[in-house]
Amino acid sequence: MNKLLITLISFVIALSVCAISVVAYYQYELDRPIPGLDDTKVIEIRSGQSFTSITQQLINEGILDSPWLMKVYGRLSGLSGQLKAGEYKLERGLTIPQLVDLLVAGHSISYQITFVEGWTFKDVLAELSRHNKLKQVVGDNKPLEILSAVTDQYTHPEGLFFPDTYTYRKNDSDLSILIRSFNRMQKVLNEEWEARDKRVPLATPYEALILASIVEKETGDASEREQIAGVFVRRINKGMRLQTDPTVIYGLGDDYDGNITRAHLREHTPYNTYRINGLPPTPIALAGREAIHATLHPDSSKTLYFVAKGNGLHYFSETLKEHVNAVNKYQIYKRKKGYRSTK
Repeated sequence: MNKLLITLISFVIALSVCAISVVAYYQYELDRPIPGLDDTKVIEIRSGQSFTSITQQLINEGILDSPWLMKVYGRLSGLSGQLKAGEYKLERGLTIPQLVDLLVAGHSISYQITFVEGWTFKDVLAELSRHNKLKQVVGDNKPLEILSAVTDQYTHPEGLFFPDTYTYRKNDSDLSILIRSFNRMQKVLNEEWEARDKRVPLATPYEALILASIVEKETGDASEREQIAGVFVRRINKGMRLQTDPTVIYGLGDDYDGNITRAHLREHTPYNTYRINGLPPTPIALAGREAIHATLHPDSSKTLYFVAKGNGLHYFSETLKEHVNAVNKYQIYKRKKGYRSTK
């Protein structure tokens, strides 16, 4: 074997060894936890940000010490153009492939916002404004302007949003939460309406939502929902006024100071069910599925009145005489400060 051939073979062997060493080193570096992640760190990837820009950001934030491994892996894996915008939590021990997979999967940090049963639309807007991770697009727009951005099916926003917990990610908009909540309410309301007791004297799902919002506000204990709904349904059937304090309070708006007076009960507002017949024009609060279900499946007793007992429960009566005696017992002789009476 001549010297030239031996030299060539030696060169190929050396080159192969070098290549194997480079590959081994490359794999070793890929398997090694990122040195700059000695603790949990949060990064935000902007929409439209390039792979090179993201790599440089990781260097600037002290997570990577050089760009080469990230760039090589991004190119060889074919994932460099698939990273998604968002806010990410990078845990200690993460490797380069795991980091890229995280950004490709879009597993960004999520947050939660909760709308509570009995809240008004004003309460909902206040809660949305409190979440600074949401993009605030609703702003100071008037309620009807906000509603028009959500739906054109209704002319008043009260009660149209389902009380629930919603997950969102940074820079999702407050409007997107409202749209999801509205759609959720429509789904629940339609499901409950389709399964309703057909004897309930309500003509539309919206009427059911109005009455359910009253049931929601009147219910102190979940076990009484069907009983309270039953009282109101029987009153409607008999042509009696609902005479429920929460509607009066809603009609007073900002004028309500915590006390309902006789003058308030005499005041003629569209929501004063001591003065108007039938239902008020809109819901007065967010009603949950349980309140909607109870409204469409009320109890079958004969009670027409109820009064708060002061412990979160109510005393239900079939006759006015029994009701007056209950009012005397629970609301006059044993009245607790700040606890209102009802029917």
